[in-house]
Amino acid sequence: MYNIGGYNEAKTLAEAVTMLAESPQRKLIAGGTDILVKMQHQPVVEQELLSIRKLTELKKIEKREDGTLVLGALVTFTQIANEPILQESVPALVDAAISMGGPQIRNMATLGGNVCNGATSADSASTLFVLNARLHLQSAEGKRVIPIREFYLGPGKVDLKKGEILTEIHIAPEDYRGFSGYYLKFAMRKAMDIATLGVSVACKVKDGRFDEVRIGLGVAGPTPLRCTEAEAYAQGKMMTAEVFAEIARRALTSTHARTSWRASKEYREHLVEELTQRALKVALHRAGGVYHV
Repeated sequence: MYNIGGYNEAKTLAEAVTMLAESPQRKLIAGGTDILVKMQHQPVVEQELLSIRKLTELKKIEKREDGTLVLGALVTFTQIANEPILQESVPALVDAAISMGGPQIRNMATLGGNVCNGATSADSASTLFVLNARLHLQSAEGKRVIPIREFYLGPGKVDLKKGEILTEIHIAPEDYRGFSGYYLKFAMRKAMDIATLGVSVACKVKDGRFDEVRIGLGVAGPTPLRCTEAEAYAQGKMMTAEVFAEIARRALTSTHARTSWRASKEYREHLVEELTQRALKVALHRAGGVYHV
């Protein structure tokens, strides 16, 4: 049962910000696919909800004149999967959207909710890490922008201050132009399951070598993370089987995998090495490149 002590619905972002400032204890609800589950399993006495699901200004996907991609916080995963702008510019984010739950969940779940839930298993998070996404937040006190890598503070904890609403997610042109990417999710079931491990990669190729590689992992630590040592090693390397294996091995140095009921620490570390190589090869194939075996 849901113990809901009150329910209000904002018609505009300005109204939502005001209502949240008046009662900071209110919980925001959009698609409801995360918060309602939390309320059911961890009941809070008379939880008051503030719905922002009708804020059309937060449902846009656009590419600005300077190339910046802007995704409203209320964009659904179905929108992401079907958006030609994103299919062309950031296909790895489309991969992540398609892997998210089933059609019913994707129709309801929002990108902003997926990020603000703070889960290391969030399907969008590792790709947004790779894309150096910047989060735009708004409250009655003003606006601020924070890199997504600074937003995650710990398991289920994010830097969302009282009264704040995530409004937009921005991806700069230099963080996707010239890159090829891929998101690969491993789960115990083939569909509608939380990731045992998620790997997102982006790479640039120049003269038969890796010009730049980015690797993001989900469920390899308490928060999503980037494999900075592996990324630094890959730069300028030939695309050989040995290099792929070494990139994957060095990706392990950034992880903090643990044993849970879904998988052991050792199995997750095996997945990091195996899936990193697989994802890199698919990204490279998408870029029209070949690697040397």
